[in-house]
Amino acid sequence: MNDTVTLAHGAGGKQTAELISRVFKEHFNNPYFTADDASVLPAPTGKIAMTTDGFIVSPAFFPGGNIGKLSVCGTVNDLTCMGAKPLYMTCAFVIEEGFAMADLEKIAAAMEETAKEVGVVIVAGDTKVAGRGQVDGCFITTTGVGQVMDGIQTSGRFAAPGDAVIVTGDIGRHGTAILLARDEYGIEADVKTDCAPLWNPIHALLTEVPDVHVIRDATRGGVGTVLYEIAKEAGVGIAIEREKIPVTEGVLGVTGMLGLEPLYLACEGTMVVFVPMEHAQKAIDVLRQQAHTHGAAVIGQVQAENKGRVIIQTQLGARTFLPEPGNELLPRIC
Repeated sequence: MNDTVTLAHGAGGKQTAELISRVFKEHFNNPYFTADDASVLPAPTGKIAMTTDGFIVSPAFFPGGNIGKLSVCGTVNDLTCMGAKPLYMTCAFVIEEGFAMADLEKIAAAMEETAKEVGVVIVAGDTKVAGRGQVDGCFITTTGVGQVMDGIQTSGRFAAPGDAVIVTGDIGRHGTAILLARDEYGIEADVKTDCAPLWNPIHALLTEVPDVHVIRDATRGGVGTVLYEIAKEAGVGIAIEREKIPVTEGVLGVTGMLGLEPLYLACEGTMVVFVPMEHAQKAIDVLRQQAHTHGAAVIGQVQAENKGRVIIQTQLGARTFLPEPGNELLPRIC
């Protein structure tokens, strides 16, 4: 088999079958993975959640992960935000002619490993090969289906005055890792993506903590954008404290040099959670016992005043409006 992907691999013939067998079937094989036109699956009981996402991150490999791991984490976490156990995924690849076959195998292996961590199975997919220059290496589009936990209903519109605002870990690491991987500024720093599938810790949270109102994935636009979205959706104000927001030294150093706001940099393994303040400590205790959420922290609370706005208290004690999100600082981060 070729060392690189060729146009023939997308033509539907012998080489396409070889590619599917060598790369995708090798890593995605399970009882539901099929060579037929569609996978036939057992239907879950109760409500289901369904999501679709596209991943065009550049570069495809970055410190701590690659586009394959990212695609599974993004899909799993979107379902998780709705209290849904991830069950099934499909994935469509658009691969540039000349893409290294070894890199494609690394991407598929990362997807296999990440999917196994939460028990989701990849049941179907599609492969297209585009000419050189038509895409940037490899793009992946996923769809996920999950089973919503009984009695769970989460939404940004449920944010209520008095709710604690929690982040499940430190912020801005994914956006910073992608920026460094592009090597456009000549900055060296030990920053790896926070990319992680969060179903297991959020499942523990939903099982042990009553009345979780909001769970939101802080991907493009970061925590700051998510807070503004929720404030407007629920018609509430949100007050946060700078000194309580967990940010690693590496992220602080890079963003400080470039004049970037960590609150507006992407996270791929950190969520924003709203619970009534009386349940906040229990939520923190549960999250800190789980993989990927050891750094959970309360960073503020919801208030009735300043509807649709986010207030931030600086380290000096001054309170000011957090600037609303504007132009995207780091395109192509997911």
